[in-house]
Amino acid sequence: MSSGPSGSPRAGRRERPRYIERRSFVERYRNLLVGGVIVAVVAVLAGLIFLQATQATYTCGTIWTPAPTPSPLAGASNRLGYVQPDMGNTHIPVGKSQKYTYCPPASGNHINNPPIGPITPARIFKPTDTVVPQQWIHNLEHGALVILYKTDGPGATADGLAQFQQFFDAFPASPICQVPPHKLSPIIAPFNDMPTPFTALVWDRVLPMDTWDPSLALTFYQTESERLDANGDFVAPPETQCPAPSKSPSPSDSAAPSGPVAPSGSAAPAASPQPSPGPS
Repeated sequence: MSSGPSGSPRAGRRERPRYIERRSFVERYRNLLVGGVIVAVVAVLAGLIFLQATQATYTCGTIWTPAPTPSPLAGASNRLGYVQPDMGNTHIPVGKSQKYTYCPPASGNHINNPPIGPITPARIFKPTDTVVPQQWIHNLEHGALVILYKTDGPGATADGLAQFQQFFDAFPASPICQVPPHKLSPIIAPFNDMPTPFTALVWDRVLPMDTWDPSLALTFYQTESERLDANGDFVAPPETQCPAPSKSPSPSDSAAPSGPVAPSGSAAPAASPQPSPGPS
């Protein structure tokens, strides 16, 4: 005990306990934690947006290559192209990714939102244009002709595109329904998932081509897109553009081809009868 100035004892200073606030880890680093959570959420959302933006609009199960054609038997059909197994014709939303069992697909799920799909009016797409099967498959469903070319092949050159333009400008009405030229056909588009530089398509039928042959492509269209079979029945894709024509009284009275015309330098004649086109 210490003494005061007068020598009298002075009471000692009482020590008070100091209060130390102890905060939890969460309380001490709340701002950093909240900021970290926000950053993580933004990163996840950005990743999802990026994946959605970069997701393939279509994928292919198999690059379809038809088996070699055997030597024709006596009386065998001389029809052009190869039958491709049908993949359905369900309508799907614009932007929905689609997997096709075979590519290039001659059928399958597709967009029902013109002019995106079917593509209307018909046009020539440049190598740098973006066009997907979901669009032009709907044209096939209406009986159209689609011509595909690889972007690294001769069809993508200036000369190749000029030849496509000549083919497009001279394109005729459809063989039986007489759908006007350029309403639905021909669609000419870049497509790389195929084994040959060029491919012509109608619904469920594929004609691979190593070189561009406009006469062959036109004959394929005129004999396979809309046709009468050997019994005189109308054979057409699911959404054909005209009513079925009546059967001819006899095979000799029908001018419609029972099979494709062999390729020649000139276009195959249009089939008849030719009813007026139905609604699109």
